[in-house]
Amino acid sequence: MKVLFVGNSHTFFNDMPELFARFVEKTTGEKPEVVMLAYGGRDYKWHRKEYFALRFNLMYGGYDYCILQQAAHPYPPIEETMEYGGMIIDLCQKYGVKPVVYMTWAEKRFPENQQKMINTCTNLAKEKSALLAPVGAIWQSVQRNYPDIELYFRDGEHAGPYGDFLIACVMCRLLTGKLSEEVTGCGFDFLQNDPLVMDPPTVMEDKERIPVELDIRKTGLIIKTVNNWNM
Repeated sequence: MKVLFVGNSHTFFNDMPELFARFVEKTTGEKPEVVMLAYGGRDYKWHRKEYFALRFNLMYGGYDYCILQQAAHPYPPIEETMEYGGMIIDLCQKYGVKPVVYMTWAEKRFPENQQKMINTCTNLAKEKSALLAPVGAIWQSVQRNYPDIELYFRDGEHAGPYGDFLIACVMCRLLTGKLSEEVTGCGFDFLQNDPLVMDPPTVMEDKERIPVELDIRKTGLIIKTVNNWNM
């Protein structure tokens, strides 16, 4: 399996694509190849207008899937998401790459924004016959059912190690059809001891990736939630 991730910091935080690859390997025995085109604060519109790297990868990269993540905080207008997201999905399908709409989560201080993100991503995926990675909906469910699991980074917008654990679980479950409990406890936190400047939302290059041990009970609850979700 070869997967292209397209997005911004909600894709590259805590090396999530690499975490996804490790989860797939634990689940299937084969580690996928992952490539990332993700830049701080960028949205579908930017990726479509500056699309030559994306076009080149889709044409010649031999990808099975392209996971598309829209900007999240603030969430762009619905019409813009549908228009430019649709264009990128069309480009994926033109070159035989299966598109995946990556549903993000609302800011911690504005949980009421989640439904807009759920509706928009669901409609985009349905209209364009793409796969849907319902991260935001599952994130919301974990928050409601297990409030002691802190999914957010300290800025209340990005994913912390447990949040990116959840994302990688969803992607693995969606693309392989299963999720092994052997991934329990694995996580990255490349900003564990570093200050963060968020104007615009972005992140400094990490000095080194920092593996972290996550609470097995908490990650087990996340795995249970993801495995019980209808995808």
